[in-house]
Amino acid sequence: MSQLTEVTTAPEATVAPEATMAPDELVGPLERGLAVLRAVAAGPGTRHRPGDLVRTTGLARSTVDRVATTLVRLGFLRTEDRDLLLAPRSAELGNAYLADCALLEALRPHAVTLADELDESVSLAVPDGDGVRFIAQAARRRAMAISFRVGDLLPAERCAPGAVFAADWDDAQHDQWRARRRRDPLDTGFPALPPRPAGAEPTSSAVEADFLDRVRQAREDGFSMDSQLIEAGLIAVALPVRDSAGAVVCAVSVVSHTSRHSIESLTARVLPPVRAAVAAMEAALRAPSATETPATAAAVRPPHSGSALKEELGADFLQSLARGLDVLCAFGSVDGPARLADLARLTGLPRATTRRSLITLRHLGYVREDADGFRVLPRVMELGYARLSGLTLAGIATPHLAELVGRVHESASLAVLDDDDIRYVARVASTRIMHIDITVGTRLPAYATSMGRVLLAALPDGERAARLARVTPEALTPRTVTAPEALADAVAATARRGHAWVEQELEEGLRSIAAPVTNGGGHVVAAVNVALHAGRASGEESLATLLPPLLETAARISADLAAVGRFSPVPTG
Repeated sequence: MSQLTEVTTAPEATVAPEATMAPDELVGPLERGLAVLRAVAAGPGTRHRPGDLVRTTGLARSTVDRVATTLVRLGFLRTEDRDLLLAPRSAELGNAYLADCALLEALRPHAVTLADELDESVSLAVPDGDGVRFIAQAARRRAMAISFRVGDLLPAERCAPGAVFAADWDDAQHDQWRARRRRDPLDTGFPALPPRPAGAEPTSSAVEADFLDRVRQAREDGFSMDSQLIEAGLIAVALPVRDSAGAVVCAVSVVSHTSRHSIESLTARVLPPVRAAVAAMEAALRAPSATETPATAAAVRPPHSGSALKEELGADFLQSLARGLDVLCAFGSVDGPARLADLARLTGLPRATTRRSLITLRHLGYVREDADGFRVLPRVMELGYARLSGLTLAGIATPHLAELVGRVHESASLAVLDDDDIRYVARVASTRIMHIDITVGTRLPAYATSMGRVLLAALPDGERAARLARVTPEALTPRTVTAPEALADAVAATARRGHAWVEQELEEGLRSIAAPVTNGGGHVVAAVNVALHAGRASGEESLATLLPPLLETAARISADLAAVGRFSPVPTG
């Protein structure tokens, strides 16, 4: 029996929510909040003024302001110069789908192996209504790079996986596709598509005839080809991946360009190894490790205390929006289908509240109810995942560094370990007349810097000892620690404290305090510091004043890095 018996079957991802009857128990603030988040994610730029969102969503200005206040306070949006931007925490919404579908763990290793074997980019995509949503990418590093962002959506008729998926469509799905084509013949609802050259738009009848012919061919051949359907020069071959019941759950695509292959030579080259990879993928889906286990906890951020925020912000805080987002994010803590009781327990919300949120999410096409529980649909990745998946470590950290500098009025930086040096990857300088003048890309010896000692302290004991043994420390100032035993002790003390304090060892007058930044697995991947002139305060005063906000900043960067990088590494460049 359905757990949400009051609601009819949820619409497919391509059916606009407004085209279906709204359930009586719809949570209005959650619906409006997701509309604002969707508008920020889908907009042509990264920055949005509230007035722009009023025009895009059709909501009242007061409603947009309350929604924005709530989303900013929850960490899904951030503000910069009165503009609204996506914040990394929004990636947790897409993570909920990627965790729930359980495809990545089983399939991505085979996609990476295939990309290495073919020396071509390989993508994994899933059907999303009458569109194709990319969930993984194993790209080749070339000057002429070809890749889609994880979370990007393409129309089925303009990519190789689309014909593979459409080969199994029923009449209703074909009707939905035709209806979408009538509503949006220029594909304006697909921001990932490059614009067509002026005057190159084919007629609707030509598009339909060509697509149906490719669907028929894909049904006969068991694979589909894309010969420059998306962009001039881009070609691809896609094959379906089926689950144990024979249903197509995913497509694997090999993507190249016409300077390397014709579509015929690419097909001949890749079909045998891709077929072997698909067989391995399908075997992995049948393996016991791919069996879904409800309510298995994963490392995700705990729900916010809605009551505390409501008390803090009053009428400007939409508690029901916060609760609905908590329910959606909770799917990221569950492997496989989630029961109503699972989600209520994970969020700490009453079952009735959780149920109303699920009713709303199902109505909007973000959640599906099956006999064994609830599943998140890939449509949830439209809430900013593609844009956030392209963030680098520097892009994640810089807003937090700016906030830290605004609090402590000293320069702040982020660095990674690069051989025996640290390399600065992000920096925000203070506005003082006398400030620390270092630029992104600067390399400094790790042994004499606070960030270097944090990064060295995080290494396994053997690797740390080997690195320190091969370094010949130079006395950069009279205070520089150069004796091997003393340096090893200083790094070990940093590991015990969890932060580093370097006093005028790199340069006379320069004091620096650093803390570690971790990824979702708890591994230290970077260090953040505050640097200042030692004459402004005593060491004890600097530590007491600067360490607490520094540790808070490191924790925020780490949380955002965990959200964005949960299913793919974040570039450090």
